[in-house]
Amino acid sequence: MDFAEPPLFTGQFAVNGATRLYGTIGDPIRQLRMTGVMSHVFSALGINAVWLPFEGGAALLPVMLEALGKMRNLGGFTVTIPHKTAILPLMGRVTRRARAAGSVNLVKRDADGALSGDMVDGAGFVAGLEAQGHRVRGASVWLVGLGGAGGAIAAALCEAKVGRLLVTDLKAARADAGLDRLSRYYPDVPVASIAAEQHPPKGIHYAINATPLGLRPGDPLSFDPVTLDPDTVIAEVIMSPVETPLLQRARTHGRRVHHGRHMLDHQIPLYLDWFGIDSKGIDVVRLVRSLS
Repeated sequence: MDFAEPPLFTGQFAVNGATRLYGTIGDPIRQLRMTGVMSHVFSALGINAVWLPFEGGAALLPVMLEALGKMRNLGGFTVTIPHKTAILPLMGRVTRRARAAGSVNLVKRDADGALSGDMVDGAGFVAGLEAQGHRVRGASVWLVGLGGAGGAIAAALCEAKVGRLLVTDLKAARADAGLDRLSRYYPDVPVASIAAEQHPPKGIHYAINATPLGLRPGDPLSFDPVTLDPDTVIAEVIMSPVETPLLQRARTHGRRVHHGRHMLDHQIPLYLDWFGIDSKGIDVVRLVRSLS
């Protein structure tokens, strides 16, 4: 007699032929928090679905997209480093805010099989700031890093009508492209570039690290928080480790800090909406925060 392996159990459901597949594409992917978080969210909502890690480098990205786009049980996926910018031109459709950001972090398979992309890193980051009592409208912000997440945050800050946005990126071409996008989509917001070797700006309310620096042990700081005004809030996009070296140094010197996890907490309701999942009145942000 053959004995079948017991089905994988996630939340309320055992994985079966009706299970919907969601996940995250990235490289590396081991820092991913979504697999654990979304199993609780799906369970709370009574949804037969799983969230999977899809690890692959730049050469594999087109192949992965082609395969995923043909899977009829795919609900959608998110995109993390380093693919957020490279994936945009590979989409069948993209939203206006994705074009303004120059990147995509949220993808779904439409009924016709086309992959549609959106970008909610920025919206989640701004919502997370405001939920922690930090007013964004009219604020002066220094954003370091204009890659996938940084471009999205820059666009969302402009959408929220910051008073001034200063941006820094080590890649001059990427900084120029980002400034061009922001000036086209948000002509009324003062935006300027600051070279990495210049002195840190004064009069800044929020200084944001939107680079991957701090993700790996031994990474240098993207900037030194001690050189900024004492009342500047030091904000991070990296979620793991929770206390990056940047935040540790800032806290040691009496600066206020804002953790990267708040960005994800406030993105998940946007994910569910994009995927067409009804949250049924559940406070998803509160649920996700309780898992931290």
